[in-house]
Amino acid sequence: MARKDFILVLTAEQAFIHNFNAKENFAYEDSALFSALSNSYIPLLNMLGRLEHDNIPFKLGIVLSSQLCTLLAHKSTKKKYVAWLDSMIKLGEEEVERNKGDEAVLRNVKSCLLHMQKNRDDFLETYAGDLLQAFKGFADRGYLELIPTAATCCYMPHYRDLKEVLHAQIDVGLHAHRSFFGETGEGFFIPYLGWTEDLDSVLRSYGVNYTIVDTRSVLFCKEPPETGIYSPVRTKKSLVIFARDFDTPDDIRGNTADGQQDGYMTASVYRCEQRDIGYELHEKKLKSFLNTNSSRLQTGYKYYANELTDSEKPVPYDEEAAAAQIQLDAEDFYRKKLEKLEKAEQLLDGKDNVLTCVIPAQLLGTSWHEGIAWLEAVIRLIAADGKMQLTFCKDHLDKQFSLPKITPYPCSAEGSGYGENLLDSSNSWMTDCVRIASERMIDLTERFPSETGIKARILNLGAKEVLLAQSASWQQMIYEGVLPEYAGRAFSSCIRNFNQVFDSLASNTVSTEWLCSLEKEDNIFPWLSYKVFSKKR
Repeated sequence: MARKDFILVLTAEQAFIHNFNAKENFAYEDSALFSALSNSYIPLLNMLGRLEHDNIPFKLGIVLSSQLCTLLAHKSTKKKYVAWLDSMIKLGEEEVERNKGDEAVLRNVKSCLLHMQKNRDDFLETYAGDLLQAFKGFADRGYLELIPTAATCCYMPHYRDLKEVLHAQIDVGLHAHRSFFGETGEGFFIPYLGWTEDLDSVLRSYGVNYTIVDTRSVLFCKEPPETGIYSPVRTKKSLVIFARDFDTPDDIRGNTADGQQDGYMTASVYRCEQRDIGYELHEKKLKSFLNTNSSRLQTGYKYYANELTDSEKPVPYDEEAAAAQIQLDAEDFYRKKLEKLEKAEQLLDGKDNVLTCVIPAQLLGTSWHEGIAWLEAVIRLIAADGKMQLTFCKDHLDKQFSLPKITPYPCSAEGSGYGENLLDSSNSWMTDCVRIASERMIDLTERFPSETGIKARILNLGAKEVLLAQSASWQQMIYEGVLPEYAGRAFSSCIRNFNQVFDSLASNTVSTEWLCSLEKEDNIFPWLSYKVFSKKR
């Protein structure tokens, strides 16, 4: 019987949205990260611990972006997260008192409060405030494959003619991964799966052996392989290519292209993530949480299901009903993927086959409250049934130099396959600005090839600001309407800072106070050398 391998890769590509000022009240920058910590990353680690404790065999790939790792490693983040949890626990205690007359809602209040208290205990005691070390521990024990990615969430097809940008993003991304985890592994995850011409040459020059691409990159190439997406292939530079399963993560969130919301997370019994007391209660009732901050922030106290009554009234969330639905959805997902592999076995005359699924980590937990429990149920089903096995991408490199060769079709997993949402009328101005800044940064490395001292610090800062500006997260936020004003300001700040670097070098003057302040504020890649943007000879 043919071997059926199943590869699951979770991507945690948090944008560099931060607030390192410990004296300020909680702001959106804190809320975005702390919500992901509470609902996705800590529950994910807890899930891995349960599976290990129960001797469930499993393997998962995970992409922890250098931006996320920087945020998690910063001492201010750790201190503020605990303070945020304390504030949430206090708010929960007030909510218990406020809702004591409504038994159904009170049950959910207490569940949310317990979740906050457990997160605090887990963060401080189980993981000693160091989630990165916890992830590394699971990798060292053979349960996780930590996959590097670009320095920032850069959409590489936008820079296909600026090879120095591709080199810089890959070089810094690999260096950052090594600084956090001690090694870079075998693979590299391309943000948005954005494949572009000759990217394999750049990746192979850094010793990368494999990457993952969109389904269309394999199926739309001039000579598609006979095995389709059910077996790895290689490029002409012998970079091994895994094609993602096209139906995942649409299985979870639904395919909204035709206006249908039919994903698992939309089930009526699951918790509604849009109804949060941080948006619904009067400010006076949130005083202990908001303090002097008038911004409406997500709290995590959510009491209702997706279901509405005939009179459009919300229905209190029922954890038992949700648990039953989780098992049904896990079985459905497992059955669909197994059927794909069995069909592939028939079409491939009994040959071994593999299916690769890529799922955003924040989709599990942050966007879908039950997502982590669903993932655990899927893994347990795979282990119990034994008809397919969870494997790493790196487990399939033994025939790296004998796999069929293809020239991947240039596309991505973003938009309708070509990243058009990252370059439309709402955000195209950003691409124009950052490309100019990128060209100037490349030029600066030619004009100042071997600087030291204060001038090198200025150049390093310029390189850092350009890398941050190259993150396509800003374009994505504007396109999706997720705090577009904030995204515009954050991006413009990067460009403005780089322009000041450029002008300072032109006039040979610099404010050391400004330089020190900005180095502290954008505390990422402290080892960065501007020479990563040098032209390759």
